[in-house]
Amino acid sequence: MSMTGVKNLTRSSDLLRKLGWTFLLLVFYRIGIHVPIPGINAAALQAFFQSAGNPFFGLLDIFSGGGLSNVSIFSLGVMPYISSSIIMQLLQVLSPSLKRLAREEGQAGRKKVTQYTRYGTVLIALVQGLAMANLVQGMPSPGNIPVVSNPGPLFIFVTTITVIAGTILIMWIGERITEKGVGNGISLIIFAGIVSSIPGSLYRFYSMLTGGSLSVFMALLLALLLAAVLVFIVFMERGQRRVPVHYAKRQVGRKMMGGQNTHLPLRVNTSGVIPPIFASSLLMFPSLVVPQFVENETIRGVLNLFLPGTPIYTVLFVGLIVFFCFFYTAIIFDPKDIAENLKKQGGFIPGIRPGLKTQEYIDRVLTRITLWGAIYVSAICVLPQLLLSRYSMYLGGTSLLIVVGVAMDFMGQVESHLISHQYEGLLGKARIKGRMG
Repeated sequence: MSMTGVKNLTRSSDLLRKLGWTFLLLVFYRIGIHVPIPGINAAALQAFFQSAGNPFFGLLDIFSGGGLSNVSIFSLGVMPYISSSIIMQLLQVLSPSLKRLAREEGQAGRKKVTQYTRYGTVLIALVQGLAMANLVQGMPSPGNIPVVSNPGPLFIFVTTITVIAGTILIMWIGERITEKGVGNGISLIIFAGIVSSIPGSLYRFYSMLTGGSLSVFMALLLALLLAAVLVFIVFMERGQRRVPVHYAKRQVGRKMMGGQNTHLPLRVNTSGVIPPIFASSLLMFPSLVVPQFVENETIRGVLNLFLPGTPIYTVLFVGLIVFFCFFYTAIIFDPKDIAENLKKQGGFIPGIRPGLKTQEYIDRVLTRITLWGAIYVSAICVLPQLLLSRYSMYLGGTSLLIVVGVAMDFMGQVESHLISHQYEGLLGKARIKGRMG
């Protein structure tokens, strides 16, 4: 942001209030990360996670913002809400009545779908909370230190209710940020959790460098890799295909309207950071079940094939990313609606007939660039993680994509607020001059 933008920011009291709300709610969320669940020895549980060497726990801890390693009331993070959102969006495709409710009944319909999503979040949090309570209760005690002081049905009940309440509170914080703050609340919560893990990753990286397990040459190579990935993400996130659109001249009353040339911007990555988040949340379920079958070697061996870093996990991860890229793009961008709106407004794509031909052309172009966008997102999420996994650094491509994508969206909304504030100021000055004249 330029110095002019900073000056305009200080002059916009409404934007400052929204930024203040966003900051305070994120601080409240980060405080909750350090509120422990009753009856759990946090030190013993952290010792177990470190001795387990399971990459899943590191990945899940990133998405929970450190809530899992801190055994906090926010241990489940935003994953129940994301899973419920996935289910609701899939149901909108399968159920015409639900799709009509979400798209054609306006604000009331969207509120109803949001309400269903909340109910689904509580139900998923209940299932995951029960699984987590049983998982923690059945963990072996490292160094003869009990992980749970008083195991039993009461512990399972209290833990389940606690994490459900924590999930509901996170969902409320995210909705309040979206409503009263700046940016998407759930995305900013994930962003805050990932950013909070950066100091720990840097410390581990420094410890490996000073301990001799990582050479200076390799450290520089990894730093250059991360910088190159960061630049590439910014470049691709800003990339778009501009479809030219012409508007025919038409007479409205005594005025001649139209005759303008513009373009229809089609982003390379239309779906943003949603595909890797959805894919990661779905693939976490098999990993969560692994510790439940510690004594069953056959089941444990099968489920271990789905842990992060394994070939099967990587293939499924890429497949789900590609699927959600196309799926989410189809939900938020309908070529039929675009073609109909262009026809109503007298717009047309040069060389393409309005109506059905325009719809087919937009759909064909969107399919091609979405394919390249899916390949880009898959490469960003998988390749750096394969290189960094042996160094126990979980800030891989998925995390970088989320951080950059959310940061760019946040800055875009801030700039939109600043531009609207400038226009309001100009309109106010024009009204004053008009009255004086």
